[in-house]
Amino acid sequence: MKNILLVDDDVQIGETLAELFDPAEYKFHYTDEGEKTIDMIDSTHADLVLLDVNLPTISGIEVVRKIKSNNIDVPVIVISGYVSTENAIKAMREGAYEYVTKPFQVERLLMTIAKAMGSRPTDGKDSRSVKESAGLHDDEIIGKSPEIVEIAKLIGQVAKSDASVLIFGESGTGKELVARALHRNSDRRDKAFLSVNCAALPDALLESELFGHEKGSFTGAHARKLGKFELANGGTLFLDEVADMSLTTQSKLLRVLQEQTFERIGGEETLAVDVRVLAATNKSLVTAMKENKFRVDLFYRLKVVSVYLPALRERRSDIPLLVDHFMNMYADISGKRIQGVSKEAMEILLNHHWPGNVRELENNVHTAVVMSKNEILQPEDFPIASDNSDQVQVDFDAVKDDYTRMFDDLLEPIFDRVMNVSAGQIFYHLQAGLERSVIKKTLARMNSNQVKTAQILGISRNTLRDRMQKYEIF
Repeated sequence: MKNILLVDDDVQIGETLAELFDPAEYKFHYTDEGEKTIDMIDSTHADLVLLDVNLPTISGIEVVRKIKSNNIDVPVIVISGYVSTENAIKAMREGAYEYVTKPFQVERLLMTIAKAMGSRPTDGKDSRSVKESAGLHDDEIIGKSPEIVEIAKLIGQVAKSDASVLIFGESGTGKELVARALHRNSDRRDKAFLSVNCAALPDALLESELFGHEKGSFTGAHARKLGKFELANGGTLFLDEVADMSLTTQSKLLRVLQEQTFERIGGEETLAVDVRVLAATNKSLVTAMKENKFRVDLFYRLKVVSVYLPALRERRSDIPLLVDHFMNMYADISGKRIQGVSKEAMEILLNHHWPGNVRELENNVHTAVVMSKNEILQPEDFPIASDNSDQVQVDFDAVKDDYTRMFDDLLEPIFDRVMNVSAGQIFYHLQAGLERSVIKKTLARMNSNQVKTAQILGISRNTLRDRMQKYEIF
């Protein structure tokens, strides 16, 4: 007999879940008092705890912390009635086995429970929603899409470690935001968080910026300068656009990661530091390694854990939340009373391709707030409204299986710009871009199930894995 303890003030959830398990093998115990959780784990011999975040007198996050601080070895699945990236981070940071939100799919929850207890799932009923969710809490990482929730959970899992993290994503997706969240939720939070844009500085200056220099070590070195590694001692250093770092600087960075020591330029003293390094890139490091532009050993030193940030067009459900956040922020800064966004304007925002991602969206909302003459933002207030060339419509009923015609329709409005930007590499860029996009979207719709994804795509699983590695799809 396995015992499951449900800590929730909603009895209906417990009753619904209990019906899905064989009563001869599983027994459910209930309480709505978080303070009693530890005692009930002991008295019920609980094999698993299902714990709601919002309890009447104590936060579920605090209960997780107490369970783990008492060295109680029982898996805890935190459940929440609304999506909160910060709660997801905190729950995983404190040691929760998983963080799930309502409405959750029964089959998925059963699989999670079974995995946590190390057993096979029981035969569940159909995948209906147990309970409707309500409300949303805006956090520093804004979004409620599955992709963003998974990223928040990953941040919570790895924040307390000193593992290097490599953050992938297009420009403007929020890579530094993830880095700051990792630092803020780590044990280094009271120490410095410093960032360096490796693409913004020439190699000689970048080396000085990272490692510092002694007076007179080169022309213009009129005084000793402390580098970012020295200044970030005990804290976190974020290296943005790390793919643009020269091989020489990469070698010195590798040494710091391996030995936690370095010398200032022109100096003889070996300095020891304790710095956690987080890195980010919007380029393919796999391609860079094949072209001998990026060290393989450094890649694996930086990529102990990897985080992929999806493009904004891949998580369009987050656009209204982001628009609301930026609208309120810039309305306060500008001293303007803005009440919302018109339906027509929101439709344009939802359908735009967003090549600049969240940064582009923020810029558009900022401009709209400044330029608006009304309390409701209108289409003409947004800069993107004047350029709808990217909004390509495809008649799928007419296309059917004629994909050449479909791509003709898609490429025609933008092909001149493609030629200008990618001359000499058009075929490679379009082929690689299409292949990567199709794999990512299929994986997302198959809930990251590689077997089903390979079947849908009509390729072998080994081919799928090869492409995932090639295009850094994690």
